[in-house]
Amino acid sequence: MAANDRILLDTLLDQSRSAQAAEMSPDKYFELFASDQILKEYDLSAEEVQAGIVDGGGDGGIDAVYIFVNGQLVAEDSDLSEVKRNAVLKLVCIQAKNQTGFSEDAVNALRSSSEQLLDLATPVESLVTIYNGSLLKIVRRFRDVYSQLALKFPRIEIEYFYASKGDEPHPNVVRKVQPLEESIKGLFSDVNFTFSFLTNRMLVSLARIRPDAVRSLVAMQQPMQSKEAFICLVKLGDFYKFITDNRKLARHIFDSNVRDHQGKTEVNSEIQKTLQDLTTTEEFWWLNNGITILSESARYDGNALLIKNPQIVNGVQTSTEIYNYFSQSKTFDTDIRTILVRILDPKDAASQDRIIKATNSQNSVAPATLRSTEKVHRDIEQYFRTSGYYYDRRKNYYKNEGKPFNKIIPIPYLAQSIMSAVLRRPGDARARPSSLLKSDDQYKRIFNEQHPLDLYLFAALLMRRVDEYLYTADKLDRKDATNVRFYVAMLAVMELTSMPQPKVARIASLSVSDLTDEILRKLLDEVLEAYLGLGGSDQVAKGPELTRQLVDVRTKAYILKRSHVTVSRKLRIR
Repeated sequence: MAANDRILLDTLLDQSRSAQAAEMSPDKYFELFASDQILKEYDLSAEEVQAGIVDGGGDGGIDAVYIFVNGQLVAEDSDLSEVKRNAVLKLVCIQAKNQTGFSEDAVNALRSSSEQLLDLATPVESLVTIYNGSLLKIVRRFRDVYSQLALKFPRIEIEYFYASKGDEPHPNVVRKVQPLEESIKGLFSDVNFTFSFLTNRMLVSLARIRPDAVRSLVAMQQPMQSKEAFICLVKLGDFYKFITDNRKLARHIFDSNVRDHQGKTEVNSEIQKTLQDLTTTEEFWWLNNGITILSESARYDGNALLIKNPQIVNGVQTSTEIYNYFSQSKTFDTDIRTILVRILDPKDAASQDRIIKATNSQNSVAPATLRSTEKVHRDIEQYFRTSGYYYDRRKNYYKNEGKPFNKIIPIPYLAQSIMSAVLRRPGDARARPSSLLKSDDQYKRIFNEQHPLDLYLFAALLMRRVDEYLYTADKLDRKDATNVRFYVAMLAVMELTSMPQPKVARIASLSVSDLTDEILRKLLDEVLEAYLGLGGSDQVAKGPELTRQLVDVRTKAYILKRSHVTVSRKLRIR
């Protein structure tokens, strides 16, 4: 049977690589595939998974690494100021080898690198000659997060995964885990350490897990029903089952919600207090606003509602507190308390978006967090599809449909593309990748309904073209590629228009096909010269000086060229 598992995994890898990432080598795709399966419970986008892959020279035996706080991926500019005491800080290190076995050397390499990278007494700067920039960047981020949360006493969890196409690891390989665990526990006094070997059979099993298209919600009695809605009372334990898969929170059913769980706020503490109080005479639903679920279709069958593609659009705080409560008490089969649930089945996207916005406007919510429901985003999504691209307005919708990764354009990616190529602010695009939409003024400049839809498609394809070139360029460190990509995109627009400050309409008329490798090489050299001249660091890429220098040089060149043209014309006239 083991041979069959390996054959099945090979077939699965070949088919999924062909459909989603045909341009990747089998080894690179195995890293992406394994990481995606391992992190499936976090419901990351393909971009987020790829951002954590650090494989290459100087990777210390670590192929991918990710940081989570309370189950949320920590990005470069994540705001942790609202994180409460007793948060969970998790570091996930992945080794994924497209090989038919597990080796002792691989585990030894993890131990050796971890002892250096996770030792807070060892400056990251002293490791630059040993490890690559991408790995060190994430390690530095982990150390920074650890320091920021130190006074809030986070619970530290460090997880290692070693995935291959092999069968069970040899006992000699397994024995190598113990010294690694001792090293980690020697660095952190209170840490939860885990190490998992993922075999061919395990990877196939993980790949089989798909978000349920139809989920069942058991109701206390027959629900009240109108034309497109159900209202019912649901036992807390049955609701817990509805929002979990194998006792883990099913994050994908919260995708449309505009707020993540807010931690131990006053409101959430009160919800948890109510859950833990089994002596009160008030029903739980009397003290709680309840849950709103959107569905593509819903029907009542016996004692259960069958809900297609459910999305909890209001009640994420309550849902998460219920999940936390039953994860610890394990009484979900006997708890008879109930919660009020509304299941709505609106027939058009605009109606869905109005419901999402309305149900999330009853409490204080930053305006920018509601942006993805607006008309401009629905228009962009529709326009992209006519050109064979998929705007990820609803996170992972197209990934779950099996669309090619390089055809999916996430909202933050498009925002960065517009910020750098159109607004000529590549430093901001680099410095704030996940928070460009938080400022109303900034958002309106990026997603302006007066902009032609061609502009958005061109900016996205331009960024894809630049990334394709830079991440395959010879001798260009991945860290440097990440730092200069937005500057190359900015200069590409100037190059294609022969203008230092082209208008929006002119940019929208451009074609990415005109951007040859020869042009990109010239632009990359131009950016690298200025970038390295200023110090070649993350700080340089995030600051204003590199933009100012590049734009000044281009502007002077255009002025000089224009004056030469004018003189030539006058001479011809004479």
